[in-house]
Parts: sequence; structure tokens; C-alpha cells
Amino acid sequence: MNRFKGASALVTGASRGLGFAIARELANRGARLLICARDATALDQAAWKLHDAGAEVYAVPCDITDEHAAERLIAEAELRYGGIDILVNNAGIIQVGPLASMDEADFRSAMEAMFFAPLRLVLAIAPIMRRSGGGTIVNVSSLGGRIAAPHLLPYDSAKFALAGLSEGLRAELAADKISVTTVIPGLMRTGSHLGAEFRGQTQREYAWFAAAASLPGLSMDADRAARAVVRAAEHRRPEIILGAAAHAIVRIQGIAPATTTRVLTATARLMRAATESPQQQLALGKSRAEDPAAESAVGAAAARRLDSRLVGAMTALNDRAARRLNQMRQGPATH
Repeated sequence: MNRFKGASALVTGASRGLGFAIARELANRGARLLICARDATALDQAAWKLHDAGAEVYAVPCDITDEHAAERLIAEAELRYGGIDILVNNAGIIQVGPLASMDEADFRSAMEAMFFAPLRLVLAIAPIMRRSGGGTIVNVSSLGGRIAAPHLLPYDSAKFALAGLSEGLRAELAADKISVTTVIPGLMRTGSHLGAEFRGQTQREYAWFAAAASLPGLSMDADRAARAVVRAAEHRRPEIILGAAAHAIVRIQGIAPATTTRVLTATARLMRAATESPQQQLALGKSRAEDPAAESAVGAAAARRLDSRLVGAMTALNDRAARRLNQMRQGPATH
């Protein structure tokens, strides 16, 4: 079965990482691509790589949090391809750090990027799909959208909201022959550790996040993940969980939610002890209130400051993925 041959697909956050891998897999299935991302240079690089691989692709530099982004993207899709058959809501930002290092604006920016922007796109595109007789929507949530991991609260909150929206959309749009697939990825080797934003004790936060996102036992290869996502969408599956570790964690949480909560609490305590003292927590909260940029760094900068051979060795596979998936220009990470 190849339902996507000749279909038009809009993929957000497609300049790098999982979004780039999904766009490439859709192109391999014969889909025509409209890709968007904020970083125009990285998006142009991605478009050329996809074009060189034989894809029909058009790139639109676009901040999807802009309230007019959805109508602009739809206009481009209708101009280039006559409409949109597939929507992949993938764009996201990753903020890593303790709650004391975050403020309300961080939660709002996460919600704008990973909930309200996908919502606006769905509200704009669903009527077009309905008139054309159906379509496919893929919403990339996260394991953090099922089980909230410590030190990722803005990300977790937005992904929880997206997962709930996605499940409700599947029920509401089924009668219009619009399938909705919710993607629940665990840790993946996409190179996102280089573009994530780290708060608090940035070098220590980078060390745990980068190591966890790179180890083969915990993380999944991004290309394999992209193939699984496209297959799930093609077969109209309601949900796909990516990665053996993610499957195990979701199953354990379903069977023993209280135990899962105790494990997360213990993990949060260990992370707090490893990354900062209570005195640093207090000082950090004050510095963030006075200066939102205090103690903040993207992953690439945090890695240079850390300068650890051990962490470098542990992230070797993810660094390789970053080069393959266009992550080497570091803006806000997209999964």
C-alpha cells in the first residue's frame, strides 16, 4: 500500500531533526512536500538536500507561532499543489532546567509552539480536507506528553495538551474521512541536544539530557522513527509509541501509576542534587526574575563550556545524527 504517492504534505519544523527525517520519508513514498521552519538558512539547506534526493519540495520560512502563519502556509500549498492532503505537526522547542529556572513566559512559548500553532493549522486545514474527501493529520507529541519528566515542565505541559487535542480530533474528524495519528516518541537520536535551551546549571543540565538522548538502549534512531511514523499514518493508526524504552515506560505507568510517580519523584530529587544546591535554586529564581536570559545556553554552547571527553563519547551517535539531520546550525531545537 502506498496511499501517499502524489499526495501533498505540509511538514512543520522540517529543517532538521525528526521533521526533516519525516519529510524525507514522505518524499520516498512519492509525496510532494511543503516544508517550513523559522531558520531560513537551515530550511534552505534541508530543501536542497531533499531536492538532491529526488523530492519535489517547496520551502517556506515561517514562524508557526505567528497568528497568520496557517493562512500563509495554506495559500502556498494551494498555489503550489492545489491543496494539502497530509499535515504533520512536528515543530517544537525544548527547554531543559528546573522549575526555578522557568517563568510563565517559558510555558506560554512552549504552548504557542506545540499546542496553539498546531491547533490553528488543524482548524484551517480540516475544512479543506473535508471538501476534498479526506486527509491525514499527524501530531508529534512525546513520551513527556504522557509521563511528565522532571526538568522539562514547559515541554511536558505543551505535549500533554497536544496529545489530548490529537485524541479528540481523531474522534471528531473520523466521520469526514480525516485520520489523525498521535505520535508518542521516547528519546531519539536527532541531534536536538545541540539546539535545546538549557537553564540553571546549564553544563550539568546539558550533560544528563545529552547523554540520555544518545544512549542506544534508551534512545531510538531518527530515520527508523520517521519510517514508523509514516507507516502508521499511511495505515491510519490512531497512535504510535516510538522506542522500546518508551513502550515499557507507558505500560508500567498504566499498570502501576503510583509506582511511576514515586520513581519520578526520586528522579527529580536526584537531578536536583546533581545539578544544584538549594542555595543555588533560590539564587537562580531571583536571577531569572531580574534577567530572563540569566543562566541560559543552547546545547552547543553548553557542550563547549562543559568540554567533557566522557560526555562527548556518550553523545557520539547523536552528534553523528545531528550532522545527518541538518542540526549543526543551532537554533531552537525541533525534537
